[in-house]
Amino acid sequence: MSLDRIRELLQLMKEHDLAELELSEKDFSVKLKKAIGQSMLMAAPAVHPLPAAAPAPPPASSPAAGDAALIPIKSPIVGTFYRASAPDAQPFVSVGQKVTKETVVCIIEAMKIMNEIKSGVDGVIEKIMVENGEPVEYGQPLFLVRP
Repeated sequence: MSLDRIRELLQLMKEHDLAELELSEKDFSVKLKKAIGQSMLMAAPAVHPLPAAAPAPPPASSPAAGDAALIPIKSPIVGTFYRASAPDAQPFVSVGQKVTKETVVCIIEAMKIMNEIKSGVDGVIEKIMVENGEPVEYGQPLFLVRP
């Protein structure tokens, strides 16, 4: 889903005074919620990819050969990576922590919207690939998980 399409959805929400909008397309799902009397972080919409038909080839800066059994959690959007819901809050996950497919592992801010990113895999966090506050690209590995 392109950023232009997300902008269109946000404009539709504004024009029709919608508090919530959810849309699923081929391999992508987005859920947007309007913040009402709360900070945007507290009313964070969830954006997470649906399972893909085939995994993408690893990037040139792929993990070491010893990490071949690890599954990457990749960024579904372009934005800014945050490990916690607020600067003084505990990170969503840490190395060694067990996660399920529904575990929120981070937030990616895109266009002033805070998007909760779910693991999408059951396992244990082995490595955090991005520093807090760094920009991330679509498809960039954020975490490595041992299934």
